[in-house]
Amino acid sequence: MVVTDTESTHLGEITCGTLLQKLQEIWDEVGESDEERDKLLLQIEQECLHVYKRKVEQAAKSRAELLQTLSDANAELSSLTTSLGDKSLVNDIPDKSSGTIKEQLAAIAPALEQLWQQKDERVREFSDVQSQIQKICGEIAGGLSSEVPIVDESDLSLKKLDDFNSQLQELQKEKSDRLQKVLELVSSVHDLCAVLGLDFLSTVKEVHPSLDEETSVQAKSISNETLSRLAKTVLTLKDDKKQRLQKLQELATQLIDLWNLMDTPDEERELFDHVTCNISASVDEVTTTGALAHDLIKQAEVEVDRLDQLKASRMKEIAFKKQTELEEIYARAHVETNPESARERIMSLIDSGNVEPTELLADMDGQIAKANEEAFSRKDILDRVEKWMSACEEESWLEDYNRDQNRYSASRGAHLNLKRAEKARVLVSKIPAMVETLIAKTRAWEEEHNMSFAYDGVPLLAMLDEYGMLRQEREDEKRRLREQKKVQEQPHVEQDTAFSTRPSPARPVSAKKLVGARSNNGGSNGTPNRRLSLNANQNGSRSVAKEGGRRESLNRPAAPTNYVAISKEEAASSPPVSGAVDQVPASP
Repeated sequence: MVVTDTESTHLGEITCGTLLQKLQEIWDEVGESDEERDKLLLQIEQECLHVYKRKVEQAAKSRAELLQTLSDANAELSSLTTSLGDKSLVNDIPDKSSGTIKEQLAAIAPALEQLWQQKDERVREFSDVQSQIQKICGEIAGGLSSEVPIVDESDLSLKKLDDFNSQLQELQKEKSDRLQKVLELVSSVHDLCAVLGLDFLSTVKEVHPSLDEETSVQAKSISNETLSRLAKTVLTLKDDKKQRLQKLQELATQLIDLWNLMDTPDEERELFDHVTCNISASVDEVTTTGALAHDLIKQAEVEVDRLDQLKASRMKEIAFKKQTELEEIYARAHVETNPESARERIMSLIDSGNVEPTELLADMDGQIAKANEEAFSRKDILDRVEKWMSACEEESWLEDYNRDQNRYSASRGAHLNLKRAEKARVLVSKIPAMVETLIAKTRAWEEEHNMSFAYDGVPLLAMLDEYGMLRQEREDEKRRLREQKKVQEQPHVEQDTAFSTRPSPARPVSAKKLVGARSNNGGSNGTPNRRLSLNANQNGSRSVAKEGGRRESLNRPAAPTNYVAISKEEAASSPPVSGAVDQVPASP
């Protein structure tokens, strides 16, 4: 037990020497031979060498691994700095190239860890930017990609990141512009659908489902296809709007024409104010909701059809109304017409059904337009004829006034007649110039229109010619009576003529009476219906005037003593008329 305790005590301090000594003691005690001992000692030595060799190999391997780790760390450090494009971090690493391998690894590890963190952050930034770029490109292309963008980790420099950010900003701006364009087109579609009475939601959903009002603005499609289809939809709706407006304006024009034809009351017209209010509007001016809806156009078409049917049933009334208008135009222009035959022709055309009502009315409208043109061309001459006839009436009144023995008396209204007589003498003095101007105007008109100018069926030049001859005959009759008076007032003939009446020259012929005398029974518009026979009237009027003058001079008593002086005053107040005008062929 003592030995065991001693051994236990020695075991706490085991070394190679103590173990060899203990082995010697055991061998001595056992009695091992020297050969056996040498053999065992050689075996122990080989085993020790083997252990040392294995340990050395392990140490060498560990050193090689550390060197590889150091090399890898240096390569990773270089790769990260190159990838990140920031070499300033390398300069911040302390130089430990002279130290042990572990010291060098310890010096590189913090910088490497920092670069790895920076790389991870940079990769996330690149991934985020590229994801946004990929998303916007997909929206523009019209398809969304679910693939995660691959980040090129060989170049994570800030310059490249800035390039991606610039590209992203351009795409975002393009997206904003496209989105604004989409909203404008959608707004145009909305306005057009409102005017045309179409369903807006179904229209835009046919273009793309995301264009409805429920989808957020940022989620709306901005693809090239969507923009193209929206633009085509707007153009289609605008073309439809233009065609509908043209159709509605045509219907409105037809409605107004039919209303005017049939004298439709304002109450019925007001029912279609929503149709006629856009009769002269441009396409852009029509913005009222439902102004060009199909129902409204259909309503207008139905009303036009109804009025067309009503117009057909009232065609005779309308045609006779236009015929009356035509007759009134010709009557105001003093053009002779045959209304009975015209009305009979209208009745036969309507009853036969060989002519469309619209064609008949259009033909009558053309006749009315032609009549207005003819009346306008005759207006200047007719105004001068009216002035001439008025002057002739004043001339006739002046003759009656001059024959009145009591015209200078102080009776009531005598001063008014005196003033009128003064004005009438001035007007009568202008009659020859009026006639000459009227003749020149009439001839110019007849040369221009290659036809005779008739006044209520009588050629105007013939009227003027006859008026000139009658006026000349009247002047000759006055002259003859003055000469006869001189003979009667010779000195050896003295009679009491205090209560006798003096003879007067033949009364002038009024132009209006001349027209009435030259016409037979008047037509429907009160105009004569036969041409003036100039030669016959010339002979007849001359003979009648001469015979009447002779009978008047023979039957009248002697004139008063102051008759000659009075006749001279009257002769001075009535200038002679130029000779008879040339005869012009008259048209019926």
